Amino acid sequence: MLAPVTAAERPPILEMRGISKSFGAVKALSEVSFTVREGEIHALVGENGAGKSTLMKVLSGVYPHGSYEGSILFAGEERHFRNINDTEALGIIIIHQELALIPLMSIAENIFLANAPSRFGVIDRSAVHERTKALLAKVGLGEQPDTLITNLGVGKQQLVEIAKALSKDVRLLILDEPTASLNEKDSAALLELLKEFRKQGITSILISHKLNEISEVADQITVLRDGRSVGTMDCHADVISEDEIIRRMVDRDMESRYPKRTPNIGKVIFEVENWSVYHPQHTQRQVVKNLGMQVRAGEVVGISGLMGAGRTEFAMSIFGRSWGRNITGTVKMHGKPVDVSTVTKAIDAGLAYVTEDRKQLGLILSEDIRKNISLANLPGVARRAVIDDISEMKVAQEFRGRMRIRSHNVYQETGKLSGGNQQKVVLSKWLFTNPDLLILDEPTRGIDVGAKYEIYSIINELADAGKAVVVISSEMPELIGICDRILVMHEGEFVGEVAGADATQENIMRAIMRRKGREE
Repeated sequence: MLAPVTAAERPPILEMRGISKSFGAVKALSEVSFTVREGEIHALVGENGAGKSTLMKVLSGVYPHGSYEGSILFAGEERHFRNINDTEALGIIIIHQELALIPLMSIAENIFLANAPSRFGVIDRSAVHERTKALLAKVGLGEQPDTLITNLGVGKQQLVEIAKALSKDVRLLILDEPTASLNEKDSAALLELLKEFRKQGITSILISHKLNEISEVADQITVLRDGRSVGTMDCHADVISEDEIIRRMVDRDMESRYPKRTPNIGKVIFEVENWSVYHPQHTQRQVVKNLGMQVRAGEVVGISGLMGAGRTEFAMSIFGRSWGRNITGTVKMHGKPVDVSTVTKAIDAGLAYVTEDRKQLGLILSEDIRKNISLANLPGVARRAVIDDISEMKVAQEFRGRMRIRSHNVYQETGKLSGGNQQKVVLSKWLFTNPDLLILDEPTRGIDVGAKYEIYSIINELADAGKAVVVISSEMPELIGICDRILVMHEGEFVGEVAGADATQENIMRAIMRRKGREE
């Protein structure tokens, strides 16, 4: 009996040869070659700005033939894609990090928006319903086809996007940061789905900054750095460590993913007592339950917990009551009660909050770096209530240098920066308010390991300068790596506290599960 053919022995479904792409004087891709074999999961990794998205836009027809140099072969034939319709016709489907679903339309309507089955020129609603049910079953969703997208969580919306791809007879599925906004359970389910697709012969390209996920599912890993391909690793031929992937991505050995710091912890700066918050719509539901905490000068305190624990709601309710209703409790700064009933008053009291959603809530993407940095402290760049353009420019240039923001200048549109540099602009905006307490909600979500290291270094610098820092993160290794103390949150309460030096993923989860066990 013949041995089964491994992914490495299968013929290429995709070959991109010598791809170069420039934007004016900036060369985004330089002689990149990229080969994907049929029926494999091929991971594409690199720092923000390495060229991953540009390469996939060339492949998917967003950048048409003639706008780049090099050639593309798909299924053994050279292809000249004019637009995304050409690629989709061949079964090349890309799912972007920002989901392209219409919230107030149903699942079925979203899936078949552009290609609904019809009879005699009229949409066959019965066929739409039945085909949607079959597609949802394939991706493991039990929802009805007429369920509105707005009533689904992000994890289920991601599965609807995949069902939409399957409706187009997908042969090559490209997923750009598919788990960036998902909790651990939804992420695991999505990775299992990719493995199932592999068994069915569907080829996938996975772009992700979560190296543990890549190591779990990838057959091969290609690394891009500074617009060039620096090698492909076969995960079946060798044991590929996360440190090796990082070394290739950043072109240096990282002795530790987390910069070292010697804490110099001082007096209590920030204190919360008996803080309670109710849901803004479901007014009988208490989301935050009589919480109390302290953060000292020079201290980095982490808040860990499962999705839905109430971490973001707690932070937003403190910062100007940006979320919730019937909010009660006391906030103290330097031992004295302060009014945080509006965002302006919270800023005046010395608080700053970096949101987990930098694109929607943290930045004005269409504005330049300069305007985004000054946004939270306009009086700081004004003379007699009029914005001083020179002062604004100087402040932006100072933060651009201090935060190591990679850009052409401070007049570059913020939406055109990489995710890591966008995050540095958000941090700059709030640091310009000169806060005593900085709350960072998922500060490294969707950014690469090199940019993460820089964010961690900035957090250390803030603590060394005597600031109090609170970090909310779903990545437990991150909290363990950078925090002096970790508070464990579950169902709106703090259920445990672990010193940073003693913290492990096991004892954090043990605190959560211990409380869950009591409740059950």
